[in-house]
Amino acid sequence: MDLLRSHDEISELQRRHPAWQLLRARTAPLALAFLGGVFVEENVRSVSRTDLLTRLDELLHALNDRTDDGDQYARTAAQYVDEWADPGTAWLRAYYPPGADEPAYDATPAVEKALGWLRSLQPAPFVGTESRLNTVIELLRQMAFGAELDPQVRLEELHRRRREIQEEIDRVSAGQVDVLDPAAQRDRYQQFATTARELLADFRQVEENFRALDRALREKIATWSGGKGELLEEVLGDRRGIADSDQGRSFHAFYDFLLSAPRQEEFADLLVRVQRLPDVAQTLPDTRLRHIHHDWLDAAERTQSTVRLLSDQLRRFLDDQVWLENRRVMEILRGIEAGALAVRDRPGKPPGTTVDATEITVVLPTERPLYRQRRRLTLDSDGITDATERADPTALYEQVYLDPARLSAAVADGLARGPVAALPDILREHPLQQGLAELVGYLALRDGVETTVDGERRDEVTWTGEDDVDRAASVPHVVYTRAGSRRPPAGREPDEEPR
Repeated sequence: MDLLRSHDEISELQRRHPAWQLLRARTAPLALAFLGGVFVEENVRSVSRTDLLTRLDELLHALNDRTDDGDQYARTAAQYVDEWADPGTAWLRAYYPPGADEPAYDATPAVEKALGWLRSLQPAPFVGTESRLNTVIELLRQMAFGAELDPQVRLEELHRRRREIQEEIDRVSAGQVDVLDPAAQRDRYQQFATTARELLADFRQVEENFRALDRALREKIATWSGGKGELLEEVLGDRRGIADSDQGRSFHAFYDFLLSAPRQEEFADLLVRVQRLPDVAQTLPDTRLRHIHHDWLDAAERTQSTVRLLSDQLRRFLDDQVWLENRRVMEILRGIEAGALAVRDRPGKPPGTTVDATEITVVLPTERPLYRQRRRLTLDSDGITDATERADPTALYEQVYLDPARLSAAVADGLARGPVAALPDILREHPLQQGLAELVGYLALRDGVETTVDGERRDEVTWTGEDDVDRAASVPHVVYTRAGSRRPPAGREPDEEPR
């Protein structure tokens, strides 16, 4: 399962990450050579469009002149720059400096990552491991004892280090000086050079992280629907969060180190002394490393300037949002004032409102009938014999058609005189014409009405059949109401007012 997840993550990076897309691009040699030479090797953080196009045009002419057909790179410099600065490519970041009408460009962290991977492919004449092992042990020692809260444990570690220093002092006093051999010197210098270059490259990523935070804050402000106080608390909390984060604290500590004059002098003195060592000089050290601390300071100052600029832009953005909200409020107030002045001299209508329904439908829990257990009927099937008489089957063919529309009209006529209508009242106005079948139809009626049956009350219904014989039936008390209206409680007369 872990292998599948790793495959999917790598596939997603291959499809989306700008550094991977740069390495796979057809013009990768041109882009890496040009962007790396202009922005990384020269430690330049901002180049105007005119200067960038001029330098790229010169490089394109030089490359095309070396080939026979002369069209190795047939596109113009502007086309290449626009493609590299496209948001879908994201190898260059285009922006307008304050007060400038022409865009400027800077390399993105993706270019730094791609160049770092290319440098790792170059064959190294010497691969050292001792210095990195010492660095690992020293880092572990710093973390283990730096986080120790027990004073006794820290005192024991300090005494141990003091004994080691005293032993070294005694050896040097006795003329026994331990000198690093040439391999150890080259090993440590190689690690220093790699770390120094990686540190310089990380500044672009730090700057990009600050910009990502600023974009997230602007999006939050633009879509905010709460109060201004809550918005300001969110914004200030995020600003404090980036400053108090691991990256923020590490960056500020590094920047404080660069601003310390004694530490700068110490670093510069140590760097000069190291590069003068014969064994280090034989490795042809990078000349940029002689002024690497100045490059660090320039990059850090650039990052700090970016943070200050983003803060100013964010403040102006907040001011604009507040101004727009206040303007909208003033427009609403002016509209209310204009409407009040327009109707001031007109005879106004009496206050009131229109209500669609004059009755509120309220169904109380106590109005619902409780569960009633039905009586069980005992069926006695003993002693049943076959019939001897012959039945007349003609009765099966005498079907009675019952019109439910006529029954519904009769109920509607009763409901027209009041909110409820009882079955006996309806039958007094509309006597039964089809006998028991019509009575059953009234009991089963559901079209547009609601039926309430009160089993505790009985009504006697009479009618005259087709054979002129009077018949009667005892039925439960049935009350009809309009569908959706409030049902009368069981046991209450239709015309009885609620108490």
